[in-house]
Amino acid sequence: MHERAGTPATASDLIDVEALVRAYYERKPDASVPAQRVAFGTSGHRGSALTSSFNEDHILAITQAIVEYRSAQGITGPLFIGADTHALSAPAQTTALDVLVANKVRVLADEFDDYVPTPALSHAILKWNNDPARRAEGEADGIVITPSHNPPQDGGFKYNPPHGGPADSDATSWIANRANELIAGGLADVRQAEPSGVETYDFRGEYVADLANIIDFDAIRSAGVKIGADPLGGASVSYWGAIRDAYDLDLTVVNERVDPAWAFMTLDWDGKIRMDPSSPSAMASVLEHAGDYDILTGNDADADRHGIVTPDGGLMNPNHYLAVAIEYLFAHRPNWRADAAIGKTLVSSSMIDRVADALGRRLWEVPVGFKWFVPGLVDGSVGFGGEESAGASFLRFDGTVWTTDKDGILLCLLASEIRAVTGRSPSELYRDLVDRFGDPAYERTDAAASAAQKAALGKLDGDAITATELAGEPITAKLSHAPGNGAAIGGVKVETADAWFAARPSGTEDVYKIYAESFKGPEHLAEVQAAAKAIVDAALTAARSS
Repeated sequence: MHERAGTPATASDLIDVEALVRAYYERKPDASVPAQRVAFGTSGHRGSALTSSFNEDHILAITQAIVEYRSAQGITGPLFIGADTHALSAPAQTTALDVLVANKVRVLADEFDDYVPTPALSHAILKWNNDPARRAEGEADGIVITPSHNPPQDGGFKYNPPHGGPADSDATSWIANRANELIAGGLADVRQAEPSGVETYDFRGEYVADLANIIDFDAIRSAGVKIGADPLGGASVSYWGAIRDAYDLDLTVVNERVDPAWAFMTLDWDGKIRMDPSSPSAMASVLEHAGDYDILTGNDADADRHGIVTPDGGLMNPNHYLAVAIEYLFAHRPNWRADAAIGKTLVSSSMIDRVADALGRRLWEVPVGFKWFVPGLVDGSVGFGGEESAGASFLRFDGTVWTTDKDGILLCLLASEIRAVTGRSPSELYRDLVDRFGDPAYERTDAAASAAQKAALGKLDGDAITATELAGEPITAKLSHAPGNGAAIGGVKVETADAWFAARPSGTEDVYKIYAESFKGPEHLAEVQAAAKAIVDAALTAARSS
């Protein structure tokens, strides 16, 4: 924890926005340098213009590659495009439009030149593709320009295909490889033109009007729930006022400032400015208002993450809120399929497992990445999909798809519905779960690892782990593939009756991440973490020598 974590940012913490944007246009990536190549993670390509990892050349190449990909896939409908409030997002959108227009792609940008949250773009794609008349004109897809909660100097660029969610690895690998070819070739095959003739779409109006089909606003209004919403300077800034006005709610937008340097933020755990609504340090200034509202919420820069603050519990741990949301939804959505599963990533809390078992619902456990929930949300076979990093979405009242990307606005509104319908805060309801199922201690830590060790961990098979015991308990499972869909974890997960750990290599640092949880308390969790490192290190040593 940085010594200034949770304290207000000072002038020395702020980026030079003009210099950052200038670097976007002036710096040219070297395709022979791995750190400067296009690389798609679970949420698109991310980087900074200052390190030559997110520059105009990257966006020219990625956009051209997307054009070629969608053509090869027979995607002939419109492409929705939107951007968040990061300084690099607006220039990146301009660059992308140059390429899309030159390639004669029909583009729909925001009608009011507003910022576009990730869930609003996913919603737009699905609304188009689920309308037979519109779909007859061709399937739609989209580009959302955001590095999510990342620091102000970062940029991000993500492709969402016709299913509306994050593209799968087959698509992103093809797009990244083609983009790197284009950069290495001096962008000779990239088409550019002035972005004229771009059509518009009312992302905000369409999204807000449709919320009545997924959130019980009558209950919230009747109960007089007093709501505070802090967009944290992100893309949801004008959405919250529109929601208040559309549904006549007692809702205050706590902070309406948009500043690409985020000078109003408090520093995150590591001393950086980061718009993470699940971080007590990043949310420190928001938490000062905890007693002023029945429900107080925060969102990150593209509003795909949520933070829930209650007067009696403060900022909720994301795992805790997911468990409460799941139990509430499956008891208050009678028109969902009787066999609709509960989706969770394998590094989310096992409290969710216990809730699912009590509900008599199938648990669908998948690798890290929201893309894995897409098929189930589309066909209604998964009622709720969530991950421990405060990202989730769920179905409409009628059991049909809402978004196939994370929706932080939706999960924030759900907290108010829960408060209105049950008369109790989500924090109170979580304490009920603890009384019934136990009180898990959960933490993520990092362990040093070389590039070779990370590569080995990513390919490690559960059978390579020879240990039979974890922190005094018999090991019941050693997984390298997710139980829900059989997809590779990109690491390992080891389970006992009361604890588990998962280890995955970091995509950006020379560490591997250890996620661990114990229902026997913090001391046992520490034992699990120590044992996890020893077990993984032994397996990596054995793999290297074999």
